[in-house]
Amino acid sequence: MWPDRRLCDLLEIEHPIIQAPMAGSATPALAAAVSNAGGLGSLGCGASSAEEVRELVARVRSGTNRPFNLNFFAHAAPSTPPEVLARARERLQPFAEALRVALPETLPDLPAGFDEATLSLVLELRPPVVSFHFGMPEAAAIEALKDLGIVLLATATTVAEARRLAAAGIDVVVAQGYEAGGHRGSHQPSAPADGIGTMALVPQVVDAVPVPVVATGGIGDARGIVAALALGASGVQLGTSFLVCPEAATEPARRAAILAASDVDTMVTEAVSGRAARAKRSRYALEMARSSEPLPAFPQLYALTSPLLAAAAGRGTDDVGFQLYGQAAASSRALPAAEIVQRLVAETAELTARLAAAARSS
Repeated sequence: MWPDRRLCDLLEIEHPIIQAPMAGSATPALAAAVSNAGGLGSLGCGASSAEEVRELVARVRSGTNRPFNLNFFAHAAPSTPPEVLARARERLQPFAEALRVALPETLPDLPAGFDEATLSLVLELRPPVVSFHFGMPEAAAIEALKDLGIVLLATATTVAEARRLAAAGIDVVVAQGYEAGGHRGSHQPSAPADGIGTMALVPQVVDAVPVPVVATGGIGDARGIVAALALGASGVQLGTSFLVCPEAATEPARRAAILAASDVDTMVTEAVSGRAARAKRSRYALEMARSSEPLPAFPQLYALTSPLLAAAAGRGTDDVGFQLYGQAAASSRALPAAEIVQRLVAETAELTARLAAAARSS
């Protein structure tokens, strides 16, 4: 059925459908269900401690004996100038006063996203697949992972990033379009208005690199899958579609927002995490977007915004929020993960056959 088997053969999966990692929302139960259904289940580990990652891996392995993916952030160690912190605190202070919370005076010192300790952990756990967001690790880390037979994926948001990944030995490029929910995986922080749509990005990446390309961003049903394959992608990655599965750890407010979503619900903002991310519109994000002043680096900005998010959630207001989901949210179906994969496969086959029949009769 699948016109390009490279991704399936490389990952040892039946269907070229990857469940996006979605740190904090993707659970071992979700990843195992997708993998058992023939796709590739994923776990977002970028915000997890070593012990948490070990527990996640043990739980997913107890639920499936099929390949799964661990995803890590590959950003540099964050550094925020004092004057940027001071100005950010000024801008956030009205929201803090309205919510009756105090903002911290300093930001935490944080390591790079994929440091030596994380590499050692992954080499110990030996997952079948590892993926990277916000770039990739150093050459020595890539070599060490590949020496163990681990298949490596990484996100690209431009053709130049895709070429860099392929040249470094990354096995699969995930071409992320502007429509995608969650954080944009650009290798350097980029402005919210930057970005290339999936329809434009995928064929250019396919033409630029010799490795399989996975399309992601705005793909929510079989029509999106068929379109991605027609553009030359070897497979697709879906995130928002899996957020409303019963196996996902999606908070109730975001789950309800996705199920009631329209095409204009979301915007791209850097005002919560310090990196461009697509989320449901909020008064906070809209007001912060009125100025292009620098903000604290990712993920240090969370030290300032997390108290606001927690207070707003406690009061039941969405003036300050960070509900991450993509522009195709209206296609989401509240079904078990395995059923979503099965329906996507069946509907893709049906649509492909219908298009082929139409072409023969024309």
